[in-house]
Amino acid sequence: MNEEYAFAPPARPALPVAGSERLFPVRRVYCVGRNYLEHAREMGLGERVPPFFFAKPADAVAASGAEIPYPPRTASLHHEIELVIALGRGGRDVGIDHALELVFGYAVGNDLTRRDLQSDARQKGHPWDLAKGADQSAPVTPIVPVALCGHPNSGRIWLEVNDVPRQHGDIADMFWSVPEIIAELSTYVALAPGDLIFTGTPAGVGALHPGDRVVGGVEGVGVLEHTIGAG
Repeated sequence: MNEEYAFAPPARPALPVAGSERLFPVRRVYCVGRNYLEHAREMGLGERVPPFFFAKPADAVAASGAEIPYPPRTASLHHEIELVIALGRGGRDVGIDHALELVFGYAVGNDLTRRDLQSDARQKGHPWDLAKGADQSAPVTPIVPVALCGHPNSGRIWLEVNDVPRQHGDIADMFWSVPEIIAELSTYVALAPGDLIFTGTPAGVGALHPGDRVVGGVEGVGVLEHTIGAG
C-alpha cells in the first residue's frame, strides 16, 4: 500500500491526440477574454484593448461527444466556441518570434460560462472563478498536432445549437494572434507543456438548456460536439 498520500490522487486530465494512440496531459487551462471585436461589443466592452486572462481548472476539460451536466446555481449557461492552443514546450517572457515554437497543436473548445454569475461578479468587482470553472465547463476536441494542421491564422469558426446557427466568424478576426497571446501570457506565468489556451470567441454567444445538442468547429482544426444534460 502506497502511504505517500492520504488517499489516491485523482487521475490527470488528458485529451486524445489526433492520429495517435497518445494522450495530451492537461496541466493548466488559460483563457483570453475579449479577443473578437463584435463579441466585445455585444458584451458592452468596447474596442481593442490589451488582452486579459482568466483560468479554468484543468479537470473542467471534457472530451468531445460528452454529455455536459447543466451546472447548478445558474439560470444562464452560455456557449463560447474557441480555437484552443495546446503547448508542448514552456517558457517565461517568450518573444513573439519564438512563441510558435512552444505549440504542440490546436483544438476546438467551448468555454461554457455561467453568465449570470459572471455578470454579478463583474458588477461587484469579484473574481469570475465560479462563473467559468463549473464541472466539465471546457469540452475540447482531440488535439491536432502542428504537423497535421500547421499554425492556422485564418478559417471559419462557428457554432450551432440544435442545428440552428448561433456563432460565426473567422479566426483571422482575432485582435491578438496566437504568437501575441503566448508571448503576453508568458510575462505573467511560466508556461509549461500541457497548458491549454482558449483564444476567445466571436459574437453570437447565447443560452443553452438541458437537452440541447451543440456542434461547432474551426476550419482546418476540427469539429466539437456535445450535449447538455439535466444537471
